[in-house]
Amino acid sequence: MTERDTARALAHPESCEIRLEGVLHALSDPMRLSIVRELASTDAELACSDFVLPVTKSTTTHHFRVLRESGVVRQTYRGTAKMNGLRREDLQTRFPGLLDSILTAATAEEDRAGDAPAADDPAGDGSATA
Repeated sequence: MTERDTARALAHPESCEIRLEGVLHALSDPMRLSIVRELASTDAELACSDFVLPVTKSTTTHHFRVLRESGVVRQTYRGTAKMNGLRREDLQTRFPGLLDSILTAATAEEDRAGDAPAADDPAGDGSATA
């Protein structure tokens, strides 16, 4: 590893250092949960720039830092890009079934929200008038 590589290395907790409360805190934010859901949908690492989030760049950076420091994602530099990978195996070893349960619940919640009647159509049958 060169001196430059060392300077660009990011701190990550070891698997045994990942704390339940840190993971739950990281996944409690809708933006961070959406990042994790996108990472969970692929086996590939994704660059920070691959995510389209409705927040500023500095806020996006904050969300990725929280996910990294809690042990949910692993970040590495590839050239100038910061690549993100879900630490699925570490999380499964540390907290069996937790990540899958959270992802399943998030999908179910999204599905329910999509089925909810519009505010101007409380009956949900299209009978509301404008």
